[in-house]
Amino acid sequence: MNGLDNVVFGKKKFSDILEEIYINQQKKDKQISALISELKPLVESIGDATLIVPLIKEYLEISVKNDEQLIKMATIIQRIMNNSVGEGGGFGISDEEKAQLLAEIDKIKKEE
Repeated sequence: MNGLDNVVFGKKKFSDILEEIYINQQKKDKQISALISELKPLVESIGDATLIVPLIKEYLEISVKNDEQLIKMATIIQRIMNNSVGEGGGFGISDEEKAQLLAEIDKIKKEE
């Protein structure tokens, strides 16, 4: 678990970022539940539902997208940390992955 204590930027450790992701997720769960509870009494007809449900859906989608971005950031940091322990300097991609990327670049160049 030593990698979790690596400082990523400023005084922020990788474990701090993971904790922040977890806390944000818990907070959003509570907010979404509260929002739905507040809006439930307002739905008295099918017309009300057609106005309110899309708002809830949009809020949920934004929340999911934010979580995905945080998780992607954590994945990138983890790959960089793993790479700094290993060899190379390619931000966590293997030599095979590098070769595939270079082959793809050559293929694109030939097509142009």
